[in-house]
Amino acid sequence: MHKFANPARFMRLSKLILPWAFGLSMALLGVGFYLSLFVAPEDYQMGSSVRIMFIHVPSAYMAMFGYAMMAVASVVGIIWKHPLADQAARATAPVGAIFTVLALFTGALWGKPMWGAYWVWQDARLTSVLVLLFLYMGYMAVWQTVDDQTKAAKIAAIVALVGAINLPIIKFSVEWWSTLHQPASLLRLDGPTIHPDMLWPLLIMIAGFNIYFLTVVLWRLQSQILRKRLRSYQMQQGEE
Repeated sequence: MHKFANPARFMRLSKLILPWAFGLSMALLGVGFYLSLFVAPEDYQMGSSVRIMFIHVPSAYMAMFGYAMMAVASVVGIIWKHPLADQAARATAPVGAIFTVLALFTGALWGKPMWGAYWVWQDARLTSVLVLLFLYMGYMAVWQTVDDQTKAAKIAAIVALVGAINLPIIKFSVEWWSTLHQPASLLRLDGPTIHPDMLWPLLIMIAGFNIYFLTVVLWRLQSQILRKRLRSYQMQQGEE
């Protein structure tokens, strides 16, 4: 990975990847939306409201994936001093936060017809995902409030690593506590329990969300590198 530590090399590579990644994500999302809305059948219990699943599940997955990615980048930054690791974590945070908000919003819309309420505080998964949003916000707040960027990177990395404890809580909350959420039906050792007519649209949507997520993170990382170059140039001009 150190060969990509050079910002100039990273910029060249990302410029090649971004157009293809964006195009692939749009194609997958287009196919996924079509299959989800017009091909996937209604659920015998939930009816048409089951279609919220095709947005909610990928959003919830990306919310957790984003934080895990942020935590891994923070570890790389602390241990191996990778020049772009902290910036990659910083670029990931707002994107992950947006997907967390989307997961909470679609979950509330889905919960109303299923549970009779938009929000149930006693549900461990709902509460732990809300905590995840606060962790994202806290991480971003560190970068915004600490002027020394080196110090901000260290503090933000600690916040990311401490907050990573919440990820297994979200994952296993359904098994550890009484919750309104159903047990895992996609990531299971004995295979998914979802009918193929719903499984394939869901998998395509997850793939589309995943590639779109990485596309936006790459774009944000490019922007951060360019802003850093601009600040360095302005400081040099000021010294002259």
